[in-house]
Amino acid sequence: MQPAIEITRASRRFGTTVAVDQLSLSVAPGEIFALVGPDGAGKTTLIRLVCGALALDAGELRVDGIDVVRETARVQAAIGYMPQRFSLYPDLSLMENLRFYGEIFGVPRPEFEIRARSLLDDFALTPFDSRLAGALSGGMKQKLALACTLIHSPATILLDEPTAGVDPVSRREFWRLLYGINRTGTTIFVSTPYMDEAERAHRVAFISRGAILSCGTPAELKEHLRGDVVEIVCERRGEARRALRGDPLVQSIEIFGETLHALVASAGQAIPKLTERLATAQIADARLRQIPPSLEDTFVARLATE
Repeated sequence: MQPAIEITRASRRFGTTVAVDQLSLSVAPGEIFALVGPDGAGKTTLIRLVCGALALDAGELRVDGIDVVRETARVQAAIGYMPQRFSLYPDLSLMENLRFYGEIFGVPRPEFEIRARSLLDDFALTPFDSRLAGALSGGMKQKLALACTLIHSPATILLDEPTAGVDPVSRREFWRLLYGINRTGTTIFVSTPYMDEAERAHRVAFISRGAILSCGTPAELKEHLRGDVVEIVCERRGEARRALRGDPLVQSIEIFGETLHALVASAGQAIPKLTERLATAQIADARLRQIPPSLEDTFVARLATE
């Protein structure tokens, strides 16, 4: 079975900046594949290369077996692409935006009416079909953008940080919709800055400086973490982090919400010594325990080796 997306040694520069550096990646049909990396890692550039919005400097790209470089128009007619920024028309209603995209993709009118009503119903947007897109909340705008991306029933969709800036409840709702779409067999290639979203994907690729650092299922990536994660709970997190940062037992230490996560070779050996180190720094309220690594722990540790 041919890949839904096949990227072979793809490269793209902007002046002296290397945005994508001889990157190779394969996405299977029907897969939810998440691309995760910090700002400037190359996520948006890679997605724009795959959809033909940017030209390659070198390498090859295929989507559903179609050469993106040689048959760009054919690829763009077959895929769905949702850019990072809201790109719909704010002065058109929901239904008018859907109709506009339906016409762009040549969806026959009878088919469009069925498809549009089905998407509006599935996304709980039917009561607002005559509302101007510019008057929608952030979460509703993203759902409308996704509906427009799907209006021509593409086999593969590319989503560039689709929930950036959206509230947590709307983000969960958006991913519920993605799961429903994926169950129909649609391949979803999505970039995200949120590790909790990456955990929902079938496979994940960590990207930094235009190159893939690691790729696999969330479970596989966490299994490859070398060391143990120690959670540290205390009031003075900043002081605790500074006190432990230079300790030879600590490979890395970062703030995670209301806690600290320290990567160590052995939690059993490290916890007593780190507790003593914190007490010496007059941080006596610290509570330390070993916890299972999260995908974010794995990503932070991988970046630290760069």
